Amino acid sequence: MYGQPVDTLVIGCGNLLRGDDAVGPVLVRRLLERGLPEHVQVADGGTAGMDVAFRMRGARHVILVDACRTGQPPGTLYKVPGAELEQLPPLEGIHLHAFRWDHALAFARWLLKDDYPQQIDVYLIEAGGLEFGAPLSPPVEAAMERLAQILLAELARPEPRP
Repeated sequence: MYGQPVDTLVIGCGNLLRGDDAVGPVLVRRLLERGLPEHVQVADGGTAGMDVAFRMRGARHVILVDACRTGQPPGTLYKVPGAELEQLPPLEGIHLHAFRWDHALAFARWLLKDDYPQQIDVYLIEAGGLEFGAPLSPPVEAAMERLAQILLAELARPEPRP
């Protein structure tokens, strides 16, 4: 249920209408289809970074998944500890139309204080095409399927609250 603390929360960020940018929301749907342990919830973070910040309240472990563009081959998978990212974007001058998940981490650290997750992992998948109305490209879909398998194996292990 929304607003209830969970042990692990997987948030898929991105725009379902823009090709490979949809990889986060598509991944959370795939995880739901395959079944998740009771201690895990998923959220479609879509393009609403502010909602991502509030949704993290009280979760022990948050996993964020999104597309990225770094110039590497499409489908390249990155794992970055959230602590390395939460201080990166300056929050001054940010408005809702430019509020991304990386801003959400910095905002959530400030907002949630003791309710901020103990662990945050960010998985990024290198995007190929971002055209409106396009499906996931084959390399991005393959990387998403690999990541789904990795996460399902990781999430199968119970993570009780301390």
